[in-house]
Amino acid sequence: MKFTPHTADSAPQEAKPILEGIQKSMGFTPNLLAIMAEAPALLEGYMTLAAINDKSSFSETEQQIILMTNNIQNGCTYCMAAHTTISQMKGVEPEVIEALRTQAFMENKKYEALRDFTKIVNETRGYPTEGQLKEFFDAGYNKQHVLEVILGTALKVMSNYTNHIAKTELDEEFSPNRWSGDSVNAA
Repeated sequence: MKFTPHTADSAPQEAKPILEGIQKSMGFTPNLLAIMAEAPALLEGYMTLAAINDKSSFSETEQQIILMTNNIQNGCTYCMAAHTTISQMKGVEPEVIEALRTQAFMENKKYEALRDFTKIVNETRGYPTEGQLKEFFDAGYNKQHVLEVILGTALKVMSNYTNHIAKTELDEEFSPNRWSGDSVNAA
């Protein structure tokens, strides 16, 4: 089944203003969002949740660690390329981006603990052990952070699953950061 990316002209009425806003703010409409427009509620929900995620207590780097870790865990090649580009635009350190893309060890112990805990939340479907929670807290995080990892994970379920089902074509803007996952052991 083929999912067609919408434009503001072809989208259902409820999605038109959202796509127009995306085009205006980004200068293009990513294929993921153009496909989500088929279900205006999904597009609105994703955009709203993304804006809320941006308000989390995590730094930009930490937000991208959560998002990119979930992309890898869910095997989403589209979102890995997109979030590599977004991370570069938002000033995430190149060595962090590379470590996320290849699953190499990060020297920053707090970042590594965040990645590990994000994997645990994804893999256990939200059932970390008390010991795993303690390790996350020992790294300097708190209960708010636990819940915000869930927020980022929920956001990635929306985009990753849409891309899997729709087989979203990678945008030209993200193609320099194409990711196949061949160099990692994705879950």
